[in-house]
Amino acid sequence: MMFILAVYNNMKSILIKILNSINKYKQGLSIIGIMFILFSINFVSHYVYNSVILNDAPAELENSEYYDCNVQGILLRGDIYTYIPTDLDGYPLEGYEGAVSSEEISYLIGEAEYDDNIKAILIEVDSYGGSPLAGEEISNDIKYATKPVVVYIRESGVSAAYLAISSADQIFASKMYDVGSIGVTMSYLDYSTQNRQEGISFVQLSTGKFKDSGSPDKSITQEEKNLFMRDLNIIQDIFIRSVSENRNISIEKVESIADGSSVLGEQAIELDLIDQIGDYYSAGDYISELIGEEVNDCW
Repeated sequence: MMFILAVYNNMKSILIKILNSINKYKQGLSIIGIMFILFSINFVSHYVYNSVILNDAPAELENSEYYDCNVQGILLRGDIYTYIPTDLDGYPLEGYEGAVSSEEISYLIGEAEYDDNIKAILIEVDSYGGSPLAGEEISNDIKYATKPVVVYIRESGVSAAYLAISSADQIFASKMYDVGSIGVTMSYLDYSTQNRQEGISFVQLSTGKFKDSGSPDKSITQEEKNLFMRDLNIIQDIFIRSVSENRNISIEKVESIADGSSVLGEQAIELDLIDQIGDYYSAGDYISELIGEEVNDCW
């Protein structure tokens, strides 16, 4: 297949050179002659592509490992955002390298849902969290998936990352893995004292007294702090209720452990935050029994 593509691309390159030559010397050619040459180029290109490349592609795909996979693997690693900002070339902007977006995870879950060959979804988690909204969006996609969703936590599955996978059908984690950290934060550094020492003054120019709240270049007022804490408490309440519903734990029990701390595997089982101690292989064995066939996952 790769050889055929190379031949096709070389043919295209040669034909383009011919076309450029035609444009250069078209004054010496008749209109009919130019039309004939262009028609020939177009015909040959389409014949090679449709008759050779497309006809060979399915046979090659049928023999590929990807074609035979029955479990869709999804990686949920790094900081979680709703989307990843990119530059003009499509690369993540500085600070977003290694991050993951809820729209990316949602897309992969949707692809697995519509693929008849896929019998289950396996999600590997290694994240310390990120956007609460992104976590909620992933959680909802997992919740409404019609195919089994199994999760195994590598080094960490905490905060928004735990919220994201709390609705999975089965969660595995090692005895040494961090789990939970049910809490919300928006803490930041206050540079106002340092700025004053360096002779830098903060000049407030805004149409509302709360418009520049949270700026690291000015001290926060108690009124502003109350405003932020109001919103944090609302998000915390949503977090607790979501975990309670997704894991079938009483709200009172979730509230008692929702102090922002994380726990290790065995304690996570005691608190009903995960289902089993295990790793990738444990999750694979579980899925194999679930779907009644050997797991062939694709990532």
